[in-house]
Amino acid sequence: MPNLIPLASKHLDSVWQIESTAHTHPWKRSMIDDLASRGAMHFAFEDDEQLVGYFYAQNIVGEVTLLNIAVAPEKQGQGIGTQLIESFIELCESQDVESIWLEVRDSNKTAQTLYLNAGFNEVDRRTNYYPTASGREDAIIMSYLCL
Repeated sequence: MPNLIPLASKHLDSVWQIESTAHTHPWKRSMIDDLASRGAMHFAFEDDEQLVGYFYAQNIVGEVTLLNIAVAPEKQGQGIGTQLIESFIELCESQDVESIWLEVRDSNKTAQTLYLNAGFNEVDRRTNYYPTASGREDAIIMSYLCL
C-alpha cells in the first residue's frame, strides 16, 4: 500500500515527470518546485520507494483547496487515485479542516467520478475557464464538507 509523505526537493524531478505526462495542460516547472507557498499541503504518494502520485493543496484558515493531483500514467486504473484522494481527505480531517474545494475540467469524467465517489459534490461551474486544443471548457467546482 502506498504511503503519504511530505513532498521534498528530492521528489521534484519525479513529480515533474508525472505532471508533464498525466495532464493535458501541465503546470509550469516553477510551480512544481514551489514547496513553501502559504498554507502549503504538498504530499507525495510512494509505493516501494517509487513516487506514484502526489497532490498540491493549500490550507487557509481551515479551508483547503486541492490545487493539483496526479497519478503516474502507468499506475492509473489500479486504485491508486482512490487511495490518494482518501489519504488527502483523512489528512485534512486530522487537521480539523472545515471544507475542501477543487476544480476539475468538464472533460475529465474519470476525475469527476473519483471525486463524487469520495464524497465531493458539484456546487458550481466556471464557464469557458480552461484552455483546450480547440478552444475552452468549463471548470466544475466541487466541495467536500469535513464533519
